[in-house]
Parts: sequence; C-alpha cells; structure tokens
Amino acid sequence: MTAIQAIIMAVLQGVSELFPISSLGHAVILPRLLNWGVDLKAPDWLAYLTVMHLGTAIALLIFFWRDWLNFGLSLFGFAGERSAADRRVFWLVVLATIPAVVVGSLFRKLLGDAFATPAIAAAFLIVNGFILYFGDRIGSDSIGGLDQLNWKGALAIGVAQCFALIPGISRSGATIATGVVAGLRHSESARFSFLMGTPIILAANVYEAPKLLKEGATLGPMAVLSGVVAGAVAYASLVFLMRWFRKHDFEALTPFAYYCWAAGAIFLAIITLT
Repeated sequence: MTAIQAIIMAVLQGVSELFPISSLGHAVILPRLLNWGVDLKAPDWLAYLTVMHLGTAIALLIFFWRDWLNFGLSLFGFAGERSAADRRVFWLVVLATIPAVVVGSLFRKLLGDAFATPAIAAAFLIVNGFILYFGDRIGSDSIGGLDQLNWKGALAIGVAQCFALIPGISRSGATIATGVVAGLRHSESARFSFLMGTPIILAANVYEAPKLLKEGATLGPMAVLSGVVAGAVAYASLVFLMRWFRKHDFEALTPFAYYCWAAGAIFLAIITLT
C-alpha cells in the first residue's frame, strides 16, 4: 500500500472501530470502491488490519487507564470504598468477553470467508442501522449505571459482540445497543462496551499475529504508520463519543443508524452496478 492509502485506512479504522458503524465492514468495502485491487484475504492485508486494531486497543487502554488501574487495585483490595464495585464491574467485563472469545476462536475464519465480500458487508451495514435504531427505541427509558448491570445483562452484551464477526455489524454498535436495552444509559453502555472491547481486540492481535507472520505477512513502515495513525484517531474518537453519549442520553444511536442505512444503500448500489 502507498502512504496515502495506509493513512486513509488508518483514519477509517480509528473512527469506525469505535463509532457504531463497523470498521470491518468499511475495511472490506472501501478498497473495492476505490479500486485498490487489494486481496482481502492476503496475509499482508490482514497484517495491516491487525496493526491498526492494536493501535485502537492502545488508545482504549490510555483513555480508560483509571478504570483498569482501579480494576487492578480492587482485585487486591486496595481501591478503598469503591473496591467491591470496581471488582464487580471487572468480573462483568470478563464474563462479557467470553462469548466472543469462544465464537471467534471457533468460527472467525468461517464467518470471514462467508461474509467478507463488499456487497454482503454493505447489506449488513444496513442491518446494523436497524440494530442501532431499534436499540434506541426499545431502551428509550434506560437510565441505569454500571452498578445496576447484572450478570445476565453483561452476558447478553457479550453475545451481541459475537455478531461483529460479520463485516457490516458494528461491535460497539451491537454492544452499546444491547446495553441500552438492558437498562443502561448510553454513556454507561458505551463505557462498558469500550472496556470489554480492549481485551477482545488485544486477544485478537495476540491470536492472529503469529499466524500471519507464519503465512508470510510483513510489518513494514506502512503497517507501523497505519497503527500509529489509527491509535491517534481512535483516541480522538473516544473523546468525541463519550461527550456525545453523556449529552445525548436518548436516541444517541439514531444518527449513526441513518448513516448506516444511507452508506449501506449507496455502497451496495455502486458495487452492484459497477
């Protein structure tokens, strides 16, 4: 890839991984629309995606460093009055990551081979819009905090995360919408989604990196550049999104639903007609 292509993909990753609009879907669709001639199953292309995801995970760790520090302290009883509450949230995060770890390890390649085509990704982007739209409608009265989230709600959010293995379905969108339906206000659901996303993204990198290197993938300067840019953009995206969800406790996902419908329909029309 050229430097311009790498930067474009990194900016797209940094935005779409955290905005509820599906980073994987856009990563599948954009090269096709721009006629880059990229082999979406080539080891080098997958290496780019892996490094960009790593940049995003680092941004998440930096942004939520206080939460992770408090989790660590709470496990050893050093977090003061909040120790029990922080420890409880930590174990809910762990519980919520289990479904994606299991499903991802068993079906990641199968789902990727079946759905990683631009037309299908565009169609599922439209489906993602409906998930966001109806999540807002069903959870229109949700005002709960993480202290009120129970294990059933956390597990449901974890199951929702599994659908993000399909290009076009947003990990953050599916989990935030499910959290809102489970009773959390948007800002708390987003916080939980981003916290549980950190270990999942890191685990995916640890799992995929050795396989890609074994298959001949190379991590050249463009891949490193992509990771750095993706991380910086992801951090800026987090700042914006957390402010957005704090200020818009109702129908905060609906504008993103409109985008998914419009973008998915336009992408699908272009791909079908060209």
